[in-house]
Amino acid sequence: MDNAAQDKVRFTRDELKRFSGMTLPDLISDRVRLLFVGINPGLRTVAVQAHFAPRGNRFWLALFRAGITDHLIDASSGFTTADRKYLLERGIGITSLVDRATASADQLTVDELVEGGQKLDRTVQEFSPRVVAVLGITAYRAAFGDRHARGGKQVSPYPATELWVVPNPSGRNAHASLPDLADAYGEVARAAGIATR
Repeated sequence: MDNAAQDKVRFTRDELKRFSGMTLPDLISDRVRLLFVGINPGLRTVAVQAHFAPRGNRFWLALFRAGITDHLIDASSGFTTADRKYLLERGIGITSLVDRATASADQLTVDELVEGGQKLDRTVQEFSPRVVAVLGITAYRAAFGDRHARGGKQVSPYPATELWVVPNPSGRNAHASLPDLADAYGEVARAAGIATR
């Protein structure tokens, strides 16, 4: 969506339910250096076809606070063409472990997360980002079969790519404050060679 549509897209709860099970394409290009990996898209995210679209999600604010973006991206009504181009030119990509949209991530099965880890393997092999940052320790543990994993840099199965686990930006994640998110995201951006302000 473009600027004219920003802040004009509204859905009722029933309208959003219709997006359950639908998908969202990855935001990625051959220039990707830092690939953020969400758990799965939410209903509003799929409805407007922009990652981390709900206003309560702190992803875009954390990127801005970390100095990864030079302006606050508002994806609540979809990406502008300029923001999409800006992210790709900065070397930032976004994908999800599980493609299907749900109202909340707890509606996913462990099998779906394991399959998501395999899908991520294929994406990393195709695009070779410098850093992959999985957003959420619980999903990472399930997808990678490592129930004792802790946040931070992991032992990477990818020869040319660092693997990290950083906090999930969902407003439901009360364990991570906005400064925590900004610190973690800034760290992975610098590891990927993306300059921060």
